[in-house]
Amino acid sequence: MKVIRVERLIDVGEFSSSYQWEVIENHIMSAIRSIQWPPHSGSFTLRDEPGKKRGEGSGVKPIKSACMQHLRSLGWQLETRIDVATLSRPGPIDATIPVGNRLFCLEWETGNISSSHRALNKMALGMLRGVFIGGALVLPTRTMYRYLTDRVGNYAEIEPYFDLWRALTVKDGLLAVIAVEHDAVSVSAPRIPKGTDGRALQ
Repeated sequence: MKVIRVERLIDVGEFSSSYQWEVIENHIMSAIRSIQWPPHSGSFTLRDEPGKKRGEGSGVKPIKSACMQHLRSLGWQLETRIDVATLSRPGPIDATIPVGNRLFCLEWETGNISSSHRALNKMALGMLRGVFIGGALVLPTRTMYRYLTDRVGNYAEIEPYFDLWRALTVKDGLLAVIAVEHDAVSVSAPRIPKGTDGRALQ
């Protein structure tokens, strides 16, 4: 799998020039690029089949699981529950790693565009409250989106709202959106089932 774009919505203070961020960024990039399909093929090739009808396209959760398992092998904690809201407790963060007394968090989008907004809001709120030093949301490009079974949020849909997060006043930290895409498509590539274990995608 390849990284198409990294968009920094918030980049304030010294964190993005620190050694900690260099390590975290390398972890994230290596986790994304480690995802392969078919297994052990050395690349990520999706079945050339639009995924908008029942029984068509490739599953999205196994792709996320493969990334998360790679991050866990590098010392990240998965499914971290952090209370950053006052009225309700948000769902767990997909992956976190400590940076001093704060956390850097990563979310991999498997839901719709509303889920993408919630993920970025949760990370931004955590930064405003001093719980997170930063966060990154990974989601597919519009090109990749068309081959996926679920109506998953994608970069093109969330991009028009970037100015909302850029307008926030944060003292220190980094909030980024990472757009990812397949290496190729092929009519001979198997479909990624929804229930496939992420370990099979490496």
